[in-house]
Amino acid sequence: MPKKNDNQSLLTRAFVPYKETKGEEYMSERMRAHFVDILNTWKQELREEVDRTVNYMKDEAANFPDPADRASQEEEFSLELRTRDRERKLIKKIDETLQLIEDEDYGWCDACGVEIGLRRLEARPTATLCIDCKTLAEIKEKQMSS
Repeated sequence: MPKKNDNQSLLTRAFVPYKETKGEEYMSERMRAHFVDILNTWKQELREEVDRTVNYMKDEAANFPDPADRASQEEEFSLELRTRDRERKLIKKIDETLQLIEDEDYGWCDACGVEIGLRRLEARPTATLCIDCKTLAEIKEKQMSS
């Protein structure tokens, strides 16, 4: 498996919570710039992880004569590729979120239209629902799967 840096992730190290100024309007230019920085840092970190995986798979690919060793390696690569696929989808979602910021539609709940809130967006920058609507959606999802 590719070795991640033992230090905290780039996103965690670079992240500084936003400090609002008195009377600042929600999703001001400065706030949007804060989230653009967070999202671009996250996206760069994901791309670097993809590069590490590709290099690792090239370096570690071997044709083991033992079927058990070969199966273990194939399973390991399969897990890595599934993780990278999830990250690829996340990069697409980050790009969509960056477009929302550019269009000045970022930070508002898709379901009810209220402010999502800075702290929620800092915790999950790609969030599209406020905490109340997200909670309701999760309850409905749980009920549908029961």
